[in-house]
Amino acid sequence: MADRKAELERKKLRLQQIREEKKRKDDERKKNAQDAAKNAGGAPSSSSELAQKRKDTDELLRDLGLPDAAPSSPSSGAGRATAVEAGGLEAAGEPLAVTRASPQRRTKLSMSSVNLSGFPPKESILYTKETQTPVEKPQEPEDDDSLTEPKEDVPPPPTEQPEPEVKEEPEPVVKELTEEEKERIVHSEDFVKFLDRTTRVIERAIAEDADIFIDYAGTGEEEGEGERDAGAKLSQNRQFFDDRWSRYRTVTCMDWSKQHPELLVASYSNNEESPHEPDGVALVWNTKFKKTSPEYIFHCQSAVMSAGFADFHPNLVVGGTYSGQIVLWDNRSTKRTPVQRTPLSAAAHTHPVYCVKVVGTQNAHNLISISTDGTMCSWSLDMLSQPQDSMQLKHKQSKPVAVTCMTFPHNDVNNFVVGSEDGSVYTASRHGSKAGISEAFEAHQGPVTGIDCHQVQGRIDFSHLFLSSSFDWTIKLWSLKHSNPIHSFEDNSDYVYDVQWSPVHPALFATVDGMGRLDLWNLNEDTEVPTASSSLDGQTAMNRLRWNHSGQEIAVGDDEGRVWIYDVGESLAQPRGDEWTRLAHTLADIKLNSTKDTEETISR
Repeated sequence: MADRKAELERKKLRLQQIREEKKRKDDERKKNAQDAAKNAGGAPSSSSELAQKRKDTDELLRDLGLPDAAPSSPSSGAGRATAVEAGGLEAAGEPLAVTRASPQRRTKLSMSSVNLSGFPPKESILYTKETQTPVEKPQEPEDDDSLTEPKEDVPPPPTEQPEPEVKEEPEPVVKELTEEEKERIVHSEDFVKFLDRTTRVIERAIAEDADIFIDYAGTGEEEGEGERDAGAKLSQNRQFFDDRWSRYRTVTCMDWSKQHPELLVASYSNNEESPHEPDGVALVWNTKFKKTSPEYIFHCQSAVMSAGFADFHPNLVVGGTYSGQIVLWDNRSTKRTPVQRTPLSAAAHTHPVYCVKVVGTQNAHNLISISTDGTMCSWSLDMLSQPQDSMQLKHKQSKPVAVTCMTFPHNDVNNFVVGSEDGSVYTASRHGSKAGISEAFEAHQGPVTGIDCHQVQGRIDFSHLFLSSSFDWTIKLWSLKHSNPIHSFEDNSDYVYDVQWSPVHPALFATVDGMGRLDLWNLNEDTEVPTASSSLDGQTAMNRLRWNHSGQEIAVGDDEGRVWIYDVGESLAQPRGDEWTRLAHTLADIKLNSTKDTEETISR
């Protein structure tokens, strides 16, 4: 408590000192102000004394008979000084000779010469990426109408401007990446996508002048092929072969893309010479450009026996494998392996799948697959973990049908036709009270290798017609309305591996055989011999064919891994207006001749 009181006393004492100091400063300030006022008050007395002296001087001058001094003015400082001195001397009693102050001298004005010097305005220098030097502007002419001396006296303006110093920008320091950073960049997803895309573009640019920046993984359709040579009926255009992925493999299936007509997918069997390579390979070839490397490379662990572009999904490729798996590749993925695959279980396929096809519409479609154990499955492309539907294809409670090929009639997603290993052809349906196999055709003496329904629409409906090929060296023409073949084509001397109708001509179809021969048959021209043929050199067998959607190109695969592209002449590929009527007459003639032959056989 005592400390608190002592502290208060100290604060009071300090406050008193501050107040006294402030009072002292105020007194000094007031004193200084009074002194300044006194000094200012003395000025008038000095002025009155000066006026009295001037008056006395004037009286003295009048007594001497001299005129008064000139009135004082601010500019007559010398006269005032004289008068003051005179007054002082008179007071001293000394004689004084007074002189009048001389008036102020006037200034005389005259013309003088003027020299003008021109200084050019400061130029603003702009730097661009193209140049680093200033641009000189032409000097403007001098004005002749001026009150100046001759131009010889005028110094010429400077004509050269000093070049401004250009500061050199320091070069950016390139950061050296470590090996770990390089590996991380090389394996990043963005870098892999960039390298995959640019590699395809550069490959196209090597030998092409056309638009090489087409992205098949995007949306939108590109323009189709140009006009074809209409002169030759059948001519070989080019071949596709990759030394790593095609050598020692057999082409097992092919399919053209509907969204991008120049793209062709081909599936291949395993390569027994390279056990470390993937067994299954599917390559996408581009017929629009001259490059010989595949557009896309896909592979899997089992040999691919069937493949095709997924309708309504331009980025997806479907494959059926020897192990029974269904695989799905996506060209938007950076990986070459399938993005989806079916399980190896009893609920799906456990035998080789030779048939895959997407059927339906844009909003409702399914993937249909059939294996050699007679199991048919229906899949959703969004989920391949299990089939949506499956059934066992059996004929009259016998053993399952070993299906080797399949075809659907035009605009029909329920009924279909299959060929089997025992040489028979069966019609079947997916749904309804008679789901499964409904009818059998005793077709061939060997396994059925190819089957195809008529797809061309016209004034006459031929969708009930279908063709089949077999190891028995024959091709047969069938109708779903009759159990017996309409006609048998027996011009070949080896296995007939595949057959397919033209997509635009109602009476035209193509076949390939084990002797490396491609035949085109026009039923309106001849039913005994092909209309046009082409053969490969050597002992190569042609085992698969597919018409392009335009009907002017045929892709053929052989047993050495090569894909051949043939051009079909316009005169043969494009139908005339009466082709449908002529085909109806041809079929009637064939049936009539067949009836006559049957009657002759019975009569014998």
